[in-house]
Amino acid sequence: MPELPEVEITARRLDAALRGATIESALAPGINALKTFDPPLSALEGRAITSITRRGKQFVIEVAGGLALLVHLMSAGRLQLYDKRAGPRDRTSRLLLRIADRDGPGDQRELRLREFGTKQAAWVKLLASDALDAEELIATLGPEAWPQPPDDLKTRLKAPRPLHTMLRDQRVIAGIGRSWVDEILWTARLSPFKRGDDLSDEEALALREAIATVLDGAIEHYERVIALPIPDKLPLPLQVHRKGGEPCPRCGATIEQVHYEDYVMCYCPAEQTQGKVLKDRRLSRLLK
Repeated sequence: MPELPEVEITARRLDAALRGATIESALAPGINALKTFDPPLSALEGRAITSITRRGKQFVIEVAGGLALLVHLMSAGRLQLYDKRAGPRDRTSRLLLRIADRDGPGDQRELRLREFGTKQAAWVKLLASDALDAEELIATLGPEAWPQPPDDLKTRLKAPRPLHTMLRDQRVIAGIGRSWVDEILWTARLSPFKRGDDLSDEEALALREAIATVLDGAIEHYERVIALPIPDKLPLPLQVHRKGGEPCPRCGATIEQVHYEDYVMCYCPAEQTQGKVLKDRRLSRLLK
């Protein structure tokens, strides 16, 4: 799933390319992706894009006249700008924002929400801009993880739940997901199984600093290497996530992993769990 760094760099690149551009037409080939009907999607036609930003992991496309398009990629969506418009056989398209001619009739730019796989979970909502903050997904977001993690992070995490779970809870802190939580906990040298209400002041400070360091580093990396067109798979600068079986970059111990139904959690047992290994969550007790 694209997370805060990936959505941030995509929003920056698209905003630079499309701010001020006029939407010629708006189509939703993946009708299930459109979660609102009033105002209709056709209300975007003839309006200029005023900004493309993000809230947590969601894109917000603001257009002139007080409208905002909220876009959630879910696990397999991608928002990309193309120089040619999608053909009728493109079954991955969920939303097509066709851009009015910039350089004459040959200009065929199109902002396209695509989704891979069969789940079709990505979605868009067209709202009045002044209703955006009241939209349930936005209203329930915790504070942004970047650029400044919340000062009250320890208080927000004070619950008998594993850190790995709590840091991915968008109501606690917004923007972190499965990839970057592994990196953050490894950077802070904290067990992913440690309960939030067991955090010491020193550990909470280390965690807050790790969030800032890891997300800063990821966005700085993307600023250097990502340009339009945005690749389907961004080159994530990962140290431990997806590195199961490889040596820890700091200590050389073997990175271990725990398999869940739809993702894998990776950690260094030597530096994060006092040498203890949880190979199968169904057969082992949770580590503190």
